[in-house]
Amino acid sequence: MNPGPLRLRLYGRIYCSLCTEMREQLDALSHQRGFQVDFIDIDDDDDLEDRYGELVPVLTDLHDREICHYHLDLSALDMFLSVQA
Repeated sequence: MNPGPLRLRLYGRIYCSLCTEMREQLDALSHQRGFQVDFIDIDDDDDLEDRYGELVPVLTDLHDREICHYHLDLSALDMFLSVQA
């Protein structure tokens, strides 16, 4: 049984230039590196706003373990992906 592509979460805001930039970078990398990204708008949830408000964008795994924030850290992403393989 194939579990499908690895899924990551990107916490951010709709009107955030850093969030848009990271989202576009991740979209470009996702197919070649075999992962999928779910964007979660923190403005829709007070708890997420409290947790991530000053850090967005924040890239995590599905257990909310942070991979990077503010800017896409390709080294951190590659290290995370290599451990998952």
